[in-house]
Amino acid sequence: MKLLTVTIPCYNSAAYMRHAIESLLPGGEDIEIIVVDDGSTKDNTLEIAREYEAKYPTIVRAVHQENGGHGQAVNTGLRLASGLYFKVVDSDDWADEESLKKVMTFLKDTVESGRSVDALIANYVYENQEMHKSTVIDYTSAMPVDTFFTWNDIKHFKMSQYILMHSVFYRTRLLRDINLQLPEHTFYVDNIYVYVPLPEVKVMYYLNVDFYRYFIGRNDQSVNEQVMIGRIDQQIKITKIMIDAHDLSKIKIPQLRNYMLNYLTMMMAVSSVLLIKSGVPENLDKKKELWNYLKTTNPRVYRMMKHKLLGLSMQLPGKGGRKLIVWGYQMAQKMYGFN
Repeated sequence: MKLLTVTIPCYNSAAYMRHAIESLLPGGEDIEIIVVDDGSTKDNTLEIAREYEAKYPTIVRAVHQENGGHGQAVNTGLRLASGLYFKVVDSDDWADEESLKKVMTFLKDTVESGRSVDALIANYVYENQEMHKSTVIDYTSAMPVDTFFTWNDIKHFKMSQYILMHSVFYRTRLLRDINLQLPEHTFYVDNIYVYVPLPEVKVMYYLNVDFYRYFIGRNDQSVNEQVMIGRIDQQIKITKIMIDAHDLSKIKIPQLRNYMLNYLTMMMAVSSVLLIKSGVPENLDKKKELWNYLKTTNPRVYRMMKHKLLGLSMQLPGKGGRKLIVWGYQMAQKMYGFN
C-alpha cells in the first residue's frame, strides 16, 4: 500500500502537465500518481500520461475517462486510490520537491508510530505569472505547528487562511467513509472537497512547508474574474450544495462551527460580488434569491451569518451598498494577488 495518492485531473493539459508529474516523482515508491485524462480532445494529454506510466509503472497510473469535469476526475482518483492519504494537484500547478520530501517523511513516521491524522495541512504559494509575484499562504497564526491537534486548539483564521484544496491532504478512508462525490461538469468543486469533510476531521497536523505551487494568471483560468462571472450559475450551485451539506447551528465545537460559518459566508460574498459586478440587472435578482435560499433553507444559519460583518455588508441595500461591496472585494484582490 502506498502512503500517498496524488490525483492530477487533466483536460487538454499537454502544455504543462509534465511539470506537475515531474514535481511529484521525488516521492518515490511511497507515492502513487494517478493522472486522469478527462476526455481531452485537442492534444495528446492521454499519450503523455501513458508515457509516464510506461516509464514509472510502479508510481504513475494513466486513466482515461469520458469528459465529466474536474470533480469527476477527482472522484475517479479517489475511487482508484491505494494510498493511505489523498491529495489533488491540478495539471497546471506543481509541488515543491523539498516540501514533498518532508511531507512523505512525516506520513511515513506517523504510520510507523501507529498514529494517523484525518487532515494534514501545508502552505501553498500563489504563483502569479502576470504580476511576477509569489505570495505564500501559511497558517502559523491559526494552527499549532509540528504537533497533532484538534479543532479545540485552532486559533483565529485570517481571510487569507482558509483551508483550500491546495493546502490539505485528507486521509483516504475518511473521504470514502463519508462517500464524498463531487458533481460532474461543474467548476469550483474544490470548495465542496475542502468543506464537506470538515466535521469528520478530528485530528490534524500542520507542516509549515511551502508544498503547493498554485499557478494563476492565465486568461482562460477558472479563477479569472470574467470567467467566473460567465460561470456564475455554477458558483451559485456550489454555494447551495454547501448550504445543504451541514446545519452549522448543530455543530457543537465552537472553533469548527465558526470556521465553517466564515467559509460559507465567504462563498456567499464571492457569489454576491460577482453578481453585482456582472452589470446584468437580472443577476441582482439572483443575488436576492441566493440569500433567500439560505434564509428559507436554514434560518438559524442565516441569522448567524447576518451577525458576521462580511455577511451583513453583502446585504447592504441600494447602489451605495453595492459599490461598498465591490470596493471591499477589490481591496482583497490587491492584498492577496488573485485575479
